[in-house]
Order: sequence, then structure tokens, then C-alpha cells
Amino acid sequence: MKFVLRLEKIDLWIGARRLVADFDLSVCGGEIVTVMGPNGSGKSSLLAYIGGQLEPEFTATGRVFIGTSEITSWPAERRRIGLLFQDDLLFPHLSVGGNLAFGLASRIKRGRERRQLVEQALREAGLAGFAERPTTALSGGQRARVGLMRSLLAEPAVLLLDEPFNRLDTALRAEFRRFVFAHVRARQLPVILVTHDLEDARAAGGPVIALG
Repeated sequence: MKFVLRLEKIDLWIGARRLVADFDLSVCGGEIVTVMGPNGSGKSSLLAYIGGQLEPEFTATGRVFIGTSEITSWPAERRRIGLLFQDDLLFPHLSVGGNLAFGLASRIKRGRERRQLVEQALREAGLAGFAERPTTALSGGQRARVGLMRSLLAEPAVLLLDEPFNRLDTALRAEFRRFVFAHVRARQLPVILVTHDLEDARAAGGPVIALG
């Protein structure tokens, strides 16, 4: 199903300083909107507000919709919003397959179905046969791919990308960008990408919004 993410009149403050003012945005399924701006301009905090994870030192007003449902007051776990950061946040005590299985939607309970979905995700990531490997044995690019597939296995309606390519070298960055963008377009997900890198914005191919 193709979703639309819509933001209405978002104001974001830290103390008495307003970072984001009267911000409206609509992102269609399969579209990648890039948000750029200097450090401290509110980019990551805007994503946190959309995802229901805004830190207590910030305050915000405005409405967030996925499709026709307003989710502004919903807890983060109900929102079906995937997040991908510059750190992959893989669990070191779980295998590669265990990390992927952790991301599976809660409705998937049977062991056989879980294994099939994990194996399919590994194949899509070019990591077939890696299920039992420790995450410490993976390269940076492999870890990044596992992090994305774990987010997608949770069946998000929206994906938020907070500088997910930042820690990769130039060659890996270009490769992982293509990997991410191909997967989100195939799933027709609305995506907001926060980045400082114009090459990321060009590769995303969608509108670019400047904050700050």
C-alpha cells in the first residue's frame, strides 16, 4: 500500500529559540525529500518529532499525518515509522539473522515464516548465508545493509533517514545510497533524508528543503 506523509504547521523550539517555523510538507510514496541545513538548525529534531521521539528539552507543535490518520499524539511504537541513522545500531549480542528477526513485524509469529523472511532479506542485501555470523564480523557496508533491511522488515509506512551515509567512505557511500533508494522506491515509501552532503541530495532526486 502506498502511503503519504503530511506535516502541517510544525513549530519546533529549544528553550526560547525557535528552530523550525510554520513548516508544511507532503511526501508521496516513493518520493525522497532531502532536508539540509547547518548544525543546530533542527533537522534531526524534526525527524524525532515526526517519529514520536523528541527529547524533553525541545517543544513542538503541529500535526503529523500518515495517509488520513493523524498520528501526532501516538506513541512511537504505533506510528510505523522506520528510522535509519549514521550509526547502524545493530545488537552486538545477536547474530546477523537475530538482528533481522528482531525487526520483524509483531504479527509474524511462526518460526518458519520468520526464517524465510530473514533469508529473503539476506539475499536482497547480498548476504545470503550470513544468518549465523556475528555482527562484529561484518564490514561497514555490510552492517549498513543489515541495518536498512532490519528497518524494512518492520514494515514501516514511512522511512526517516538521519545522515545514514555519513560514516561510509566515498565508494561505499555511493553504493549504499543506491541500495537504500532502490529499496524504498520498490516499496513506495515516503522518505525524508537529512544530510549535509549535496551528493546525497542529488542522488535522492527529489525536492530539497533548507532549514536555518
